[in-house]
Amino acid sequence: MPLLLTFIAILFLVLLIAWLKLDTFISFLLVSIGLGLMSGMEVSQIGAAIQKGVGGTLGDLVLIVGFGAMLGKLVADSGAAQRITDALIGIFGTKHIQWGLALAGFVIGIPLFYNAGFVIVIPLIFMISTSAGLPLLYVGIPMLAALSVAHGYLPPHPSPAAIASQLNADLGKTLLYGILVAIPAIAIAGPIFGKTLTRFTPKPDPLLFDVKPRPKETLPGLGISALAALLPVFLLTAMSGINKLIPGYQLIELLADPNFSMLVSVLFAAYALGLRRGLSMKLLSKSMEEAFKGVAMILLIIAGAGVFKEIMTASGVNQYIAEGLKGIDISPIILSWAIAAIIRVCVGSATVAGLTTVGILAPLLMQSTVQPELIVLSIGAGSLMFSHLNDGGFWLFKEYFNLSIKETLLTWSIMETLVSVVGLIGVLILSLFL
Repeated sequence: MPLLLTFIAILFLVLLIAWLKLDTFISFLLVSIGLGLMSGMEVSQIGAAIQKGVGGTLGDLVLIVGFGAMLGKLVADSGAAQRITDALIGIFGTKHIQWGLALAGFVIGIPLFYNAGFVIVIPLIFMISTSAGLPLLYVGIPMLAALSVAHGYLPPHPSPAAIASQLNADLGKTLLYGILVAIPAIAIAGPIFGKTLTRFTPKPDPLLFDVKPRPKETLPGLGISALAALLPVFLLTAMSGINKLIPGYQLIELLADPNFSMLVSVLFAAYALGLRRGLSMKLLSKSMEEAFKGVAMILLIIAGAGVFKEIMTASGVNQYIAEGLKGIDISPIILSWAIAAIIRVCVGSATVAGLTTVGILAPLLMQSTVQPELIVLSIGAGSLMFSHLNDGGFWLFKEYFNLSIKETLLTWSIMETLVSVVGLIGVLILSLFL
């Protein structure tokens, strides 16, 4: 019976989000309340579970996601993203431009959330395609594949950060392992797959295509741009490792803490990309406020998923599912990837897919001998599976590149599927050595 109730709850969630187009946060709340009532919970218990779900989920996450949004805004608005891209293109040249763009997309994608990153790199893609005389998708797919991988795999992006928090995974390890898994995923879904797309000749809106880069003299230096964008990576990985090797130093412990490392990164970017270049603190503060507003709805979606998980926990539903799945001879990595992939195809949202999967499998995954960081990555990879008509990213890509639905399925959807499948294979290979 609990398994049937869970299936009905997820079906209703899909219908509310994908068919009725109801707000995702409200959909999660309605489905959670319904599941609680059907499971025999008292109204007071449901209310307590909602409070605990919201608080427990967002408590560890608000600062990381908020600071991540602020950092991305500073990197984008200052022109640092353009400086990094220009430099990498100069290094790789026209012959190997795809690899340079994939690397640029990955570097830019670490601090920037997907939609913001997409809007930032689109003018760069159009500009490079025109100036180098290369097919648009040949240039664009490597950069967008890298953005997608960063969004699905790596903290401080909302879904992987939230999943890591739920599974008590180390953010530094998750980031380090995620980069290792990301390399083949980006290579295959980006430059290698991109080379097969020269037959497509999209003709974007001339108003979108007629883009002009910022004057080079107005851009920040390459070193400071790269340092500002990658500082969270350094602090979350290097400082965590140093702290384990040389414990007891409070400054190192502080810098290894995800919340503090993100705060330091934002303050550094505000100074190096803003104050140092003559911008006022008032202007920078306004920009950071706007960035946080942009992720408010994402945080609500995460909170809604937290409520759903807490209702499943309080009612005993997910413990029942965990007990039932114990007898199934399948790797937790494959199981978590598959469930996330199914929910992604049904709902469209990678964030919803990832967080719902954690809610269903949390007790089983917590008892697993597999490192939780690998589970975070397998769920992240599954949550990117086959983006199609119910995903906002699908339509963003279709409209900007002015493709038909069939062409978008043959390009964007296949790219996302490659990212997902190669990611799973990468996690499975990595698990052999950890």
